[in-house]
Amino acid sequence: MKAYVFPGQGAQFSGMGKDLYESSSIAKDLFNQANEILGFDITKIMFEGTDDELKETRVTQPAIFLHSTILAACIADTFKPDMVAGHSLGEISSLVANKALSFEDGLKLVSKRALAMQDACDSVPSTMAAILGLDDKIVEDICETIDGVVVAANYNCPGQLVISGAIPAVEEACVKLTEAGARRALILPVGGAFHSPLMEPAREKLAAAIEATEFKTPICPVYQNVVASAVSNPEEIKKNLIEQLTAPVRWTQTMEQMIKDGASEVIEVGPGKVLQGLFKKVDRQFPCSSAEIA
Repeated sequence: MKAYVFPGQGAQFSGMGKDLYESSSIAKDLFNQANEILGFDITKIMFEGTDDELKETRVTQPAIFLHSTILAACIADTFKPDMVAGHSLGEISSLVANKALSFEDGLKLVSKRALAMQDACDSVPSTMAAILGLDDKIVEDICETIDGVVVAANYNCPGQLVISGAIPAVEEACVKLTEAGARRALILPVGGAFHSPLMEPAREKLAAAIEATEFKTPICPVYQNVVASAVSNPEEIKKNLIEQLTAPVRWTQTMEQMIKDGASEVIEVGPGKVLQGLFKKVDRQFPCSSAEIA
């Protein structure tokens, strides 16, 4: 069974998607449509922008979404997923790829998500940190002992977890986790505490947009971040997507469940190879590749 997976924020690079634009009329049409929907020339930033420009959340999220969904559209003839999943933002890309959402609705949601998250980040100084080499349970327990908001936010693979919260709480957690034996506790260069209770204002804004969007029955199940299991019911997909901003990304559990449910190979659709690397941490022999236009 083929599992297609879609990356999240952090995979962006200058020049992303340019090869698609230049080699495919389908891609060119979708990129031009995206510029109109967003009201600014995102293709120019994607193809020629500086790293700093690409790091802006309002740019990063649509850019990665566009790279993934347009690549999926370009390989439509061979794109036959049995299951899909996306890491954080990538979940919306996966929902366009499995036909639960239209391209236009998906892009509008991603743009609203990015702006809502940016606003939430601006209101409280917050951050995230990668914790390596500790058991998930130890990280969760230590986070609970700290005053202030700090939670496990991304379960990326066994022994790699990202925590998220207010800056002083995250800094204190890093000290305690290092004392508890973490191999590394590294503050990440991100704009805020994604997938934590501090994203509640963004969740509320995005909830209204998701409720007003039409979701169809997908062509295959999506393994959603919040539940780490297969979902095909459009109402359930909506509910989980609303919860996603303040809930952890259960990617470790998602990968394990996909493999348990019969995934025999993973194809990453979009920039970078981060998700393939995470699957290899679960099973070194697992067949992984990147989607490419023929």
